[in-house]
Amino acid sequence: MNASTIRCEAIPGHPDFRRLDSIAGIAVDLRYATADNFVGRDLYSPLDCAWLHTDAAAALERAVAWLAAHRPDYQLLVLDALRPQRVQEQLWDALQGTDLLTYIAEPARGSIHSFGMALDLTLTDRHGHELDMGTGFDDLSERSHPALEEGLLAVGALTGQHIEHRRWLRDAMQHNGWHGINTEWWHFDCGDRLHVRQHYTRVI
Repeated sequence: MNASTIRCEAIPGHPDFRRLDSIAGIAVDLRYATADNFVGRDLYSPLDCAWLHTDAAAALERAVAWLAAHRPDYQLLVLDALRPQRVQEQLWDALQGTDLLTYIAEPARGSIHSFGMALDLTLTDRHGHELDMGTGFDDLSERSHPALEEGLLAVGALTGQHIEHRRWLRDAMQHNGWHGINTEWWHFDCGDRLHVRQHYTRVI
């Protein structure tokens, strides 16, 4: 297992990381830097978490270009990118004693966010309004599960428009090196998780 780590405070100027504001064509609203998340408080300040690994930044640029070519009226809105290990531990602790721990990567194993190789994101329209995805970000319920969408559509828990919006997001990401997961429509990993954990630097 790769044991390489770097402190979040040491990232500025590091050649392996890029700031989100260097990536054209996206909007950014890091929800864990606000109280607008399931924990209900700012988990990032004073840390600067508006970063991605350069490999993920390049893949995000490709997704931006794909979306601009196929749905120029939509834009990617980044809700979370780099999440240092110490913040992952706070999230893990916040969910202890609940049935929601399956939504959080155990800190000992590590979240792909902590390598700067994962994104949480959604879509906005040409006016900057978030598209209706059927749930909000961090809605830890079955309605957020891509794997259950067809069944949720059948019982009226999701609409065809919700699923269409989600598919545009998935198409933009999955055509450009990103992999979604079964339980969160907003989450995407850049590349294989095992490879990332073995070969990339973890931010602590």
